[in-house]
Amino acid sequence: MSRSLVLISVLFITCCSVLSAQEIFEREFRILKSQFPARSLSLIHQHVQEIKRLKFYQEIDSSIPVYLAKFKKDKLWYGVQFQENGDLELIQIKIKRMDIPNDSYSQIDSYLDNMFSKYKIKSIQQQYHSNNETIDVTFKNAFQNLLLPTVHYKFIVAGKKNKRHDQYELLFDADGNLRQERIALPQNYDHVLY
Repeated sequence: MSRSLVLISVLFITCCSVLSAQEIFEREFRILKSQFPARSLSLIHQHVQEIKRLKFYQEIDSSIPVYLAKFKKDKLWYGVQFQENGDLELIQIKIKRMDIPNDSYSQIDSYLDNMFSKYKIKSIQQQYHSNNETIDVTFKNAFQNLLLPTVHYKFIVAGKKNKRHDQYELLFDADGNLRQERIALPQNYDHVLY
């Protein structure tokens, strides 16, 4: 009886851990400047000066499409994400491990060690969401690279969990607590010709 109880509990825990990560069907496609929402483009030109390598993308999620402008400013890579109607959603900055406070990173690192038998961090982004703030404040906070309690860290991790290799998109808050975990699709290689 106790053996079957242990087996049932192990199966239950395994099923819960597999179901906790939702899959995302998200693809990013490069688009022309003319296809980018005019309202979003004017917001970028109004709040950002001296940018290099401005590129436009449309991200197709399983629910709604969003638009993304990526550029380089002051030796940092930025991404400004807009909703379909042109409203600012978030600003993200590509960062390295040393840019995250030690307490937060140690919490994130312990989570990754417990979650995966083997993993590699592909990219880290610091995100500034425009939830309760004005657009001006969100742009100011992002371009000053402030470490606020509302900052989120997005990790793209290639990891091995339960003998299965997948790419994960993990979202952590400023304290290093996990907020969201999603299994990401592999990168789009349509441009490769054989």
